[in-house]
Amino acid sequence: MATSSAVAADGDEQAASGSLLDSVGAKGIGGGIGAGLVVMGGAAGIGRIGGSAVESMARQPEVAGQISTAMIITAAMIEGATLFAVLGCFLALL
Repeated sequence: MATSSAVAADGDEQAASGSLLDSVGAKGIGGGIGAGLVVMGGAAGIGRIGGSAVESMARQPEVAGQISTAMIITAAMIEGATLFAVLGCFLALL
């Protein structure tokens, strides 16, 4: 009897404190997963830009300066979009 009442009290404690999937827990999980996906997507995009830029510079070395400038501008735009998306995910936690 003592163990069943202890288990029941423990279950009541968990129900009172909330579970992982209540609104606060779901926000935390969603914000964390969203931020992780955004960062992975931004890293993949910047990596693809860098790889393509190096490949195109190897094919046409005379336009390396123009390619480098376009690569840096595009990478900065992706980085900015990634930053805004991560901030949006963190604001979802509030």
